[in-house]
Amino acid sequence: MKASIVVAVLNSHEVLRRQLLHFGKMNLPDDVEILIIDDGSEPPLGGSLKNLTIFATNDKRPWTQPIARNTGAKMAKGEYLICTDIDHILSRELIDMVLTTDYDVIRFKREAGVLDENGEFTQDMDVLHSYGYEETRGLKMNAHGNSYAIKKKLFLELGGSQQRTSYPNRDEQKIKRGLHRLGDQVKMLVDDGRPTIYMIPNGRFCGQKDFNPFGLFHTLPRGEWARPRRKHRSKDA
Repeated sequence: MKASIVVAVLNSHEVLRRQLLHFGKMNLPDDVEILIIDDGSEPPLGGSLKNLTIFATNDKRPWTQPIARNTGAKMAKGEYLICTDIDHILSRELIDMVLTTDYDVIRFKREAGVLDENGEFTQDMDVLHSYGYEETRGLKMNAHGNSYAIKKKLFLELGGSQQRTSYPNRDEQKIKRGLHRLGDQVKMLVDDGRPTIYMIPNGRFCGQKDFNPFGLFHTLPRGEWARPRRKHRSKDA
């Protein structure tokens, strides 16, 4: 197996259905598997597709997606992991680049995009606006820290995602620190040759961090679970 797509999902049943339609239209080769880590969904997630595994963690705690991602990484059979979130859309071009690469790590560029009810991809601006997308730089978005391809062996050697159960998790800071320490020992694609991943607009890209277009995603309130800032102790304390 060359590549394992690893996605942790919570209560995003309709988006998963659209994603599986999208993957099915790609006619992916046999050396690509899709691992959906169902991180406590009610009802449990379901679906059928070639080389698809849906694994239920039965973890009902909030914000455990980095733990679920690590579970998926350990289960993966592929030489490479393609890690992303359920609100992000992979293209066949991106997957093909991973299948033919000799890089250790590939970072992705990011743009806005949507999968319709039939799993068809579009970047039509009227459709994006219907999802609440606030156009600031056209289709372009800043890069997504949780979306990248990496050799499984390297991911595990670096200890995987850090496993805090709070928001924001800053899931990949542990990976980033490890890659920084390794420096030139790691062959990383980070320049303009990076492939593009696409995000279904929600949250802050629609003007409010808990914005959930059409109820497509989980409803964990980000503000409620935010980690409190550390208070600085007075010198006289």
